[in-house]
Amino acid sequence: MPRPDKVRAVEDIKGYFSASSSSFLTECRSLPVAAQQELRRSLREAGARYRVLKMTLTKRALHDLGHVDMDEWLTGPTAVAFVEDDPVPAAKALVAFSRDHEGLVIKAGMLDGRAIGADQVARLATLDSRDVLLATVAGAFNAPLTRAASLMGSFTRSAASMFSQLLEKKEEG
Repeated sequence: MPRPDKVRAVEDIKGYFSASSSSFLTECRSLPVAAQQELRRSLREAGARYRVLKMTLTKRALHDLGHVDMDEWLTGPTAVAFVEDDPVPAAKALVAFSRDHEGLVIKAGMLDGRAIGADQVARLATLDSRDVLLATVAGAFNAPLTRAASLMGSFTRSAASMFSQLLEKKEEG
């Protein structure tokens, strides 16, 4: 029979994964405390929470959630960055930190319920943030409308000018 504290811990871990749009698994070895604090701060600024979890409990929580595809990465000292919103800033923070600190290795991630490898996490870090991508798409949709509005405005100005000239000509003649 499972101990109540472990059952509660598994439920907490399931809650972390359920509340997150994405998560990233890292191996964290021989990082000085100052570097760990720097990593946590940069992830917090990127909208992520960084937690060191017991792997047997994490495996159990992921199995309960139906994510058995993560087992291969749940070995050794593993910490998880949980992201609720846009995963790109957190991926960028992890990749940048791992580039500067050999003690941090990105193992894998979970993006919208799908397991992704370390190479895909690195590719995710090269993307623009969600807000920038949305602005780019909105700009692409908006450009033809802006040109059409400008064209209509110039047509209206031309027509008004022509009617004004006709009115002046009629008043003169």
